[in-house]
Amino acid sequence: MTKNSSMNDFPAIKLNEIDQQILEVLLKDARISYTDLAKQVGLSRVAVQTRINTLIEDGVIERFTAVINPLKVGIQVSAFFNVDVEPKHLDEIAEKLAVHPAVTSLYLMTGPSTLHMHGVFKNKEEMEEFILKTLYSTPGIIRVDSQMLLKRYKSRMGLKL
Repeated sequence: MTKNSSMNDFPAIKLNEIDQQILEVLLKDARISYTDLAKQVGLSRVAVQTRINTLIEDGVIERFTAVINPLKVGIQVSAFFNVDVEPKHLDEIAEKLAVHPAVTSLYLMTGPSTLHMHGVFKNKEEMEEFILKTLYSTPGIIRVDSQMLLKRYKSRMGLKL
C-alpha cells in the first residue's frame, strides 16, 4: 500500500487453496527453498516460483523480511501511543511520524484517538526524547497517551489466512 492508501483501495485477490498453502508455509519460514516448498504443496519448483512471483506482482506478498528479537539488539523499551491530531494536520503528521526510525507501525484509527502507533527505543531516556522532541513539539498534535510494553506473550508477523 502507498502511504496515502487504505486497505479498501484495492480489490481482494481470490486465492486458491494452493496459493493459501504457499502463503502459510512462507509465513512460518520465508527462507524455505522453492524445492522444499514445492514438495510441501505438491507442485514443481518452477510452478511454486511462478506462483510466488505472481503473488508479489499482485501485491499479495508485500516483502520478505527478518524478524529481529529487540532485546538481542539492545532495544529495551517497546511502547504504544495514541496520538490525537487536529484533522487539518493529519496527513502531514502521519507522514512525519511514518519516517521516524523509532516508529514500527502507524495506523489511522476509529475511536477517540486519531493515530495509533508502536515504537521501539534503546531505553526510557530515548523514549522520553521522542515524546518531548517529536510528539509534544509538533504543531497539530493535541494529546499523546502512551503505554510501555511489560511482557510480550504473542506477536504475529503477517496475517492469518
